[in-house]
Amino acid sequence: MKHTLILLTALMAQPVLAQDTSPQALIEQYSAAAGAAASPENGQALFMATHSGGKPDTPSCTTCHSADPTKGGQARTGKPIDPLSPTANPERFTDTKFVEKWFGRNCNSVLGRDCSAQEKADIIAWLVSL
Repeated sequence: MKHTLILLTALMAQPVLAQDTSPQALIEQYSAAAGAAASPENGQALFMATHSGGKPDTPSCTTCHSADPTKGGQARTGKPIDPLSPTANPERFTDTKFVEKWFGRNCNSVLGRDCSAQEKADIIAWLVSL
């Protein structure tokens, strides 16, 4: 009984993560919306490229996320950012609401517009391949 109580207490102390999807499910969803298969190569190119449509202090995804998505990055505010690659960070791309929130913010910051469904599929497909 004592061990059960300790185990339950430990489980209740863990944060509850909203895991309503998976990276692969998102790739399939975005690819279906785009009407085309995801391209990891295009995702890498988009992620690594320097863009001019967004904010001048965030010309690239790598500005904050680093050129190696298996490593952490740093926001302009100095806040650390966990790795984007699901192989390095299994919690990535498991919460649809969170994914949409950050794609919305980051695409507008870097590109000056929302990312298309194809671009989202491509980026996630590349990140999954790392």
